[in-house]
Amino acid sequence: MVRPWPGPPPDPETARRGGPRLSGVQRERPSSMKLSALAHLLDGQVHGDGDLDFERPAHPDHAGAGDLAVAMQPELVERLAGSAARVGLVATGAQVPDGVLDAWVSVGRPRYALHHLTTAFAQAPSLAPGLHPTAVVDPSAEIGEDVALGAFVVVGAGARLGRGCRIQSHVSIGAGARLGADCLLYPGVRIGERVVVGDRAILHANVCLGADGFSFVTPEPGTVESAKASGKVAGENQALVRIHSLGAVVVGDDVEIGANTCIDRGTLADTRIGAGTKIDNLVMIGHNVEVGRSCLLCGQVGIAGSAVIGNGVVLAGGVGVADHARIGDFAVIGARSGVSGHVPPKSVWLGYPAVPKEQMVETYMLTRRLKTLFKDVAELKKRGRACPSPT
Repeated sequence: MVRPWPGPPPDPETARRGGPRLSGVQRERPSSMKLSALAHLLDGQVHGDGDLDFERPAHPDHAGAGDLAVAMQPELVERLAGSAARVGLVATGAQVPDGVLDAWVSVGRPRYALHHLTTAFAQAPSLAPGLHPTAVVDPSAEIGEDVALGAFVVVGAGARLGRGCRIQSHVSIGAGARLGADCLLYPGVRIGERVVVGDRAILHANVCLGADGFSFVTPEPGTVESAKASGKVAGENQALVRIHSLGAVVVGDDVEIGANTCIDRGTLADTRIGAGTKIDNLVMIGHNVEVGRSCLLCGQVGIAGSAVIGNGVVLAGGVGVADHARIGDFAVIGARSGVSGHVPPKSVWLGYPAVPKEQMVETYMLTRRLKTLFKDVAELKKRGRACPSPT
């Protein structure tokens, strides 16, 4: 069991989320830590003197004499010899050369250990408590206890901000929007009217939740409808009229959304993002989309309207998902793939258009053999022309 540090053990809900969060709660980072405390935090093992301490974790190439050299990959262990650090963090089983470090801690699951290490030494963005004089809050808005509003924040009529929210500068929160407890909003975030955000959400700079969906129609069947029906463009777009978005956006608890990501409101129903999902920068999620719990959506993913993404799905960088597509629980879609139709649960798909990994690998291997195949065919044709004609 990985133990949180500093402070008392978390409640079960905090433990389920993976330990302390950098959300609305301001927390001081430690000035130093002993190796014995580090081992306790990471459920690791001390090799050498556990009373040795360090001021901060650092890459071996950049670690000073008072730092912890983090070398949990084999190639980094080799670089400890050139590091000024005297204490380190390595993976269980790593062979640390004699004399390179005075003491070190070994851990069994390096990246999970890195989560707890960086959480202990991270520091929430600074924001003065209370309401900045330039903040504009509608009299009908409800502001919870210990909320901090930065410069030029605007909170609309009937909006509700939960306890401990930290709202940095130039954020706008629309009428009737609701933010749960301990949310952290970075500068420039835009929360549209009636948008709902759960507890402990983190929204990075310039996130936009609740813009109208990109939904237009022509009075008569136009280019898109004819192309979908027959594969040919038979109609012409003489005019485009808006289908208005009457729904909202609902974001679950413990969701993190990267900078410049946009999530559109639904047409008649809400666009929904499940609890614990993490969304990277520059992601576009269209109207009526449903994203399940604990998904990972990497940079430049684009999801078209009414697509359904199951629980635990991973969409790698640049994946495109067509409208009304369905991706089953715990599926993994490789980078730059294009998904349409249905992807079964717990499957790995790649390519454009995306197909099961085995099929994509086979296609790739066969494609690489085409040059040899063409050469062989040309040789056979040459031999055929050299043969005498039958009498």
